[in-house]
Amino acid sequence: MAVISGAARGQGRSHARMLAAEGADIIALDLCEDIETNEYPLARPEDLEETTRLVEKEGQRVFSAIVDVRDRAALSSALDDGVAEFGRLDVVIANAGICPLTAGLPPQAFADAVDVDLVGVLNLVHSSLKHLEAGASVIVIGSNAAFMSSMNTTGIDGGPGGAGYAFAKIAASHYVNDFARALAPFSIRMNAIHPTNVNTDMLHSAPMYRAFRPDLPNPTRADAEPIFPLVQAMPVPYVEPEDISEAVLFLASDAARYVTGQQLRVDAGGFLKVKPWSGS
Repeated sequence: MAVISGAARGQGRSHARMLAAEGADIIALDLCEDIETNEYPLARPEDLEETTRLVEKEGQRVFSAIVDVRDRAALSSALDDGVAEFGRLDVVIANAGICPLTAGLPPQAFADAVDVDLVGVLNLVHSSLKHLEAGASVIVIGSNAAFMSSMNTTGIDGGPGGAGYAFAKIAASHYVNDFARALAPFSIRMNAIHPTNVNTDMLHSAPMYRAFRPDLPNPTRADAEPIFPLVQAMPVPYVEPEDISEAVLFLASDAARYVTGQQLRVDAGGFLKVKPWSGS
């Protein structure tokens, strides 16, 4: 049985569907409302309902709840309810994230990005600990931004929200590295997956188009999409949510029973374009 934050659409929905297809029951959690500094629309309740339908279509049970990962008490309560219904918890996928990537936003954008993308990860993982036993797998969905010194390394001016996003992903990757060591003696595994551009609503949004095409006042998808491949070494504009879900499925499975503390990049070689080889 798996819990997934940010499960209403995008990567989270893909993770839920693919794990359900392999026989997992799902606790699907999502905020299902907008955050003011995040200028693109977030998921809605009907999106979470669609995730529920897709899990059930695979013949699995689903417990869904509208809950904010920034609220530890509410998140823990929803998780406890789901575990009580299904009886156990085997996989934790901290997937919820925002990217308030617009220059000129107030400092609150930095705080919101950190609260969702870092504090939200800690809240879900820490709320799950009491339910986890030997063999459990914890997976944090990060970003290739975790390997940049800041968002500016990419050439994108993301303003305070972009800076908060990059900081959160860097800190979350460090957290996975250190916490995996603490969990290992209990045979609980913890790993991070770091995508490049993913074909989701976060990528296909006005703030992201402006970030990739700052030379245009109101760029469209058609304007921005030819620039997307510059982030990857392979000649693709983005990867699909299912490409990330395949990595989730591996790390959740017994095939990865000795894999822990890893920073797995599913980035079409994006890391290779910005980081020189180091043997250390």
